[in-house]
Amino acid sequence: MKSILVVEDSALVLKVIRHVLSQSPLIEVTYTQSFAEAREQIESGKAFFAALVDLSLPDAPDGEVVDFTLEHGIPTIVLTGSFDDDRRDALLNRGIVDYVTKEGRYSYELALQTLHRLIKNEGMRVLIVDDSSTQRTVLRQRLQRHLFDVLEAENGVEAIKTLIEQPDIQLLITDYNMPRMNGCELVKNLRIKYEKSDLVIIGVSSEEERSLSAKFIKQGANDFLKKPYNHEELFCRVNHNLEFLELIEKIRDASNRDEFTGVYNRQYFFRRGQALYDQTLERNKPVAAALIDLDHFSRVNEQYGHEVGDQLMYQIAQRLQDIFGRFLFARADGQTFYVLMPGLTNDQACEYVEKVRQIICAEDFVTESATVHLTFTAGVSNRGENGLDDVLAMAQRCLKRAKEAGGDLVFGD
Repeated sequence: MKSILVVEDSALVLKVIRHVLSQSPLIEVTYTQSFAEAREQIESGKAFFAALVDLSLPDAPDGEVVDFTLEHGIPTIVLTGSFDDDRRDALLNRGIVDYVTKEGRYSYELALQTLHRLIKNEGMRVLIVDDSSTQRTVLRQRLQRHLFDVLEAENGVEAIKTLIEQPDIQLLITDYNMPRMNGCELVKNLRIKYEKSDLVIIGVSSEEERSLSAKFIKQGANDFLKKPYNHEELFCRVNHNLEFLELIEKIRDASNRDEFTGVYNRQYFFRRGQALYDQTLERNKPVAAALIDLDHFSRVNEQYGHEVGDQLMYQIAQRLQDIFGRFLFARADGQTFYVLMPGLTNDQACEYVEKVRQIICAEDFVTESATVHLTFTAGVSNRGENGLDDVLAMAQRCLKRAKEAGGDLVFGD
């Protein structure tokens, strides 16, 4: 959770803010009602991720609290009771993240959305491509206020090189008129490798050519901004496109998850597992696969009913996923799970799975209507001459031998 400082002297406004912010599981909030209280909290050494502060306080009528939070490196969102262009410009020039006018519940929900966006932005990499160092500096400073990790490139060729070296870049903002490769050519080249759902590209330009926005979009840009653009317009476009990226990622992740347990499903295991298996062998490292089968789980359903059975299956799957966290873990079907363990020999993998078996055996799994003791049997193999399917078939044979020996055992090659 992120620590947030709120500074607001109105009891009514503070009540609304408390209600809105209490809905977020991502933040813990320290509430103060004066500049003096806020100063005391900050100077006590407590680290605040961000601050939501009233612009006019009885002991800080000219926004002194804003200057104080910014001086201490705290990203600051300002609450203001009135709005005009001069005040807006003055606030943004101070270096705040954003401002919110006190005009109703939606305003405070917008403040919460901004806090959530800051949390998501932290460490997210953005690449600015522009041959003007002045333009890059201005844009970099704006983006850094919102906690983006900003990289720069002077032209399209340098941008492509940076993307190869830094594959975790998620957003690219490119100017149009640049030497060696203009912005549209850069977008065209990048879309050969990167889908819109993998890398957001926003084109920008001060050129007067009316069809330039269409050129950018038709080459594959997600969006376009005409210079000069204002603070709100920039971050509206940036946030909208990043939310699109996050939505696509959620959909992808959901398609890779087992419906009942939330762990990875069989399809994802084979798709990701084959690549992981091949990469491990290419590095001349061992790779082990395990099949884990819950013992007599059908009896749970018979004794307690399928609703309890589903709850217990969810619990055991989540527990196994936690323990096998550094490996690829998935639900195969029914009461069986897969584990792929790159870097482990058969002896090491068997020892690891045996320790997991002992942990599970020692735990009770509790629902509202039942407390159940569970065990599992596992087969572990490193013998896969023809790929992932082959090593899993060998692990299945080991599992069968362990079952025939009475179960609640781990058998390897």
